[in-house]
Amino acid sequence: QVQLVESGGGLVQAGGSLRLSCVASGNTERINNMAWYRQAPGKQRELVASISSAGTTNYADSVKGRFTISRDNAKNSLFLQMNSLKPEDTANYYCNADLYSFYRPPPDYWGQGTQVTVSS
Repeated sequence: QVQLVESGGGLVQAGGSLRLSCVASGNTERINNMAWYRQAPGKQRELVASISSAGTTNYADSVKGRFTISRDNAKNSLFLQMNSLKPEDTANYYCNADLYSFYRPPPDYWGQGTQVTVSS
């Protein structure tokens, strides 16, 4: 199994920046893709950004150009640099990791979330 712990959330003003971190433990050698999701009250959880084990990244249109996802495999860590934050970015942000597996969908794991609040 894999455990994921997020940190770095907080309260910032619109236009500000935050850097979220996620540290993985357990069977980290099996981690394939990692991603950040977010969920605001009353809304569905949405994919913000993803990164493969090789470093290929994808972003939601709403954050493209403002957010950067990265990972440090040696430290089993995932990051999300968030710049030019907007009130609509306010949400609980979750770290996700899926594992190498023959089966589809592969097993995946979630962190407990970290709250990001952007004031106007």
